[in-house]
Amino acid sequence: MSRFNDFNNAQVAALPAHLKQFIVDQHYEHYTPVDHAVWRYVMRQNYSYLKDVAYYPYIPGLQKAGLTIEKIPDLQEMNNALGKIGWGAVTVDGFIPPAAFMEYQAYRVLVIAADIRQLKHIEYTPAPDIIHESAGHAPIIADKDYHNYLSYFGSIGAKAMFSAQDFELYEAIRALSILKEMPDADAVEIQKAEERVEWQQANMGEPSEMALLSRLHWWTVEYGLIGGLDDPKIYGAGLLSSIGESASCMQAHVKKLPYTIDAVNYPYDITKPQPQLFVTPTFQNLIDVLEQFADTMSFRRGGVYGMQKAIDSKNTCTAVYSSGLQVSGTFTDMIVENGSPAFIKTTGPSALAYNNKQLKGHGKDYHKDGFSSPVGSLAGVDKPLEDLNTEELIEAGIEQGKHTMLKFKSGIQVSGEIKAVLTDGGKIQLITFTGCTATDKQGNVLFDPAWGEYDMAVGDRIVSVFCGAADKDAFLEIAQKSDIRTHHPNYDQHTIELHKLYQQVRNRRHKWGDFGFLGNVWMMLQKYHHDDWLCALEILELLDHNDAEPKLAAEIRQSLLTKAATEPEYKKLIEDGLYLIAHPVTEKLVV
Repeated sequence: MSRFNDFNNAQVAALPAHLKQFIVDQHYEHYTPVDHAVWRYVMRQNYSYLKDVAYYPYIPGLQKAGLTIEKIPDLQEMNNALGKIGWGAVTVDGFIPPAAFMEYQAYRVLVIAADIRQLKHIEYTPAPDIIHESAGHAPIIADKDYHNYLSYFGSIGAKAMFSAQDFELYEAIRALSILKEMPDADAVEIQKAEERVEWQQANMGEPSEMALLSRLHWWTVEYGLIGGLDDPKIYGAGLLSSIGESASCMQAHVKKLPYTIDAVNYPYDITKPQPQLFVTPTFQNLIDVLEQFADTMSFRRGGVYGMQKAIDSKNTCTAVYSSGLQVSGTFTDMIVENGSPAFIKTTGPSALAYNNKQLKGHGKDYHKDGFSSPVGSLAGVDKPLEDLNTEELIEAGIEQGKHTMLKFKSGIQVSGEIKAVLTDGGKIQLITFTGCTATDKQGNVLFDPAWGEYDMAVGDRIVSVFCGAADKDAFLEIAQKSDIRTHHPNYDQHTIELHKLYQQVRNRRHKWGDFGFLGNVWMMLQKYHHDDWLCALEILELLDHNDAEPKLAAEIRQSLLTKAATEPEYKKLIEDGLYLIAHPVTEKLVV
């Protein structure tokens, strides 16, 4: 990516470095006249249909998000508009890892796939595209209750534990979505990719926090309905951006269920229409359900439960002591006494932080081989060690320059000369020893003086455990990032000629004048591009709305009706297009 462009948007400018790595340039000039025609067709369909079934703010929300019918949105224009409601937008390369996607939401930045779906996938694409992200997510952002839910969801999702299987499934879905958007994708390769997704889904083991949260995200942000069960409205972006499923989802065969915490028990398949949808009475109910789920998560539960989740995840995680000290690294072991962690251990580069800011001198270069420390209270001392005042510390034998022996209630012993005591926020957080020996209650060595200085974390309990480093940028945490890139076609001469025909029609729509030459465009379409239907519809729209060339219009209309009757894959698209010509969307809606 070239120099970082914040679009003069405060939310985008505030993004941390570990999220900026996913941003790509939009390259607006790469969108073809066919791409703009696809956008225009879908947007006109949306305006025509969704005004009756979408949650109320959808249409005014499009305007507030800086979107119009006529052209694919420019990211700068979107940021100018979204900035007024405290949001921003960036473009990325297809699917990004769920944890990163969630964190963008926490920063109130919409992640928009830079690509746009092919004409042959105009009704629905399994790949994220600019129609889904901007025409789906952006309009509803204007609703305050909803965008509060979205950013709150992001802040919780950013702390969710995820597994190696989660990333493998993400990779499989990303590969399949890219393959399906390739113009000449091999059917055998698609089948293999679909089988890989199915295998991953069937071999996930116990769903991680991220997997369960992703289900709540899917059934709300992507495929949510709001209102009553008998007459709900659409607010989910997946439905708002799918001109096929936004209509079919309202039919009786798609079950409508009340949205409760039970939605976490419903997996989803991104490649198929949904068999059921969930209806929330209000956006506040979304927050209530999210709170219910968050109470089950490691970042709120901490303790043995959270530590075990961190060990199982095999990813960088953070354990937070009750003193506020944060230990980040790959956790590999713990000692449990009386149902609580008594000792925790990381292996490999680790770091210490407070309030998500790395402590000076305690980065992963210093703690390159790992970090370990007791957890809990001292034996024979009523107050937690973290809360002792100066006099009480001296009484417990904790004094700079003195040799001491600390005995924990768990049986762990730490002895050595105290070099330093670090306090912050009114709590003792770290005691550094030289010549230190640490042993468990059986006498096994946990730390040997030959290993150097010993930094002992201080805290009565582990109050929170979450995925990722506390200070991600200082930790230089490069999120798991796919090596698979989206497909960008090199157009052959035949396709370039088709683009030129679309552009000629587009030029005519923006300039008043002679429509006779459109007969030449129609002739070229018939001769060289007989599969086309969208350019023909755009010509017919111009002729019909301007009462021009009635014979030509009648010929094009008949040809389209014949195509609809003889080629089933085009039937709904052509009929919907003809309906839009007869019932045009008024421009006042998009000013």
